[in-house]
Amino acid sequence: MKTLSLLAATAMAASAPTAFAQQAPAPAIEAGHTMLTVTAEGSSTREPDMANYSAGVTTQGTTASEALSANSAQMTKVIAALKRAGIADKDVQTSNLNVNPVYAQPKRLPDGSYEDDGQQRIVGYRASNSVSVRQRKLQDMGKVIDALVTAGANQVNGPNFMLSQPEAAMDEARVEAMKSARARAELYAKASGLRVARIVSISESGGYSPQPVMFVRKEARDMVAAAAPPPVAAGELEMNVNVTVQFELAP
Repeated sequence: MKTLSLLAATAMAASAPTAFAQQAPAPAIEAGHTMLTVTAEGSSTREPDMANYSAGVTTQGTTASEALSANSAQMTKVIAALKRAGIADKDVQTSNLNVNPVYAQPKRLPDGSYEDDGQQRIVGYRASNSVSVRQRKLQDMGKVIDALVTAGANQVNGPNFMLSQPEAAMDEARVEAMKSARARAELYAKASGLRVARIVSISESGGYSPQPVMFVRKEARDMVAAAAPPPVAAGELEMNVNVTVQFELAP
């Protein structure tokens, strides 16, 4: 019996460091005091001053080389159009380039079976190339999109509005979140007959939430050949910060 007790104690001692390592130590507070955890949110709004969107070209050919060659020629015109529209080289980045086979649908025979046992047959190749564009002058975005489509872009997606310098707006949201957390802690303390002694810890999460305006995905140039530049409404961005604050309450 003594041997069993010793083995059990040894096993518990061996496993204890692992168990303790998985738990963060609780913040120390004075005896008789109470720990209060409060979660609060702060927000601020700003008009965006920048946007990202993608533009690209999809082409098809009987061979992979033919599809890629046609794509490269058309994409060169698209990138040149971006430069003529005033988009700097640093604001244009290739985001996707691929070449894939195009398969014919298996032909169904009168007896219900499929020709060639249903095996897919390659009938051509499709090449796609797209770039991510950073638009710094939002008032010119519609004209730039129109120039891209005119130059041969048949894939346009976006935009994603953003702030070039979001820290000031985020700090405003942080201040609001902390004011809200403090006010809530004071409320709980007063209702409990206690007082807020100090802040023990603060943790933060959050970011900004853009309100996206989606361009229609263009599959053919002739759909927009005579169209006016697309209107773009930037709206506003909402920066959100969530804080979790631990307060020590004292009698």
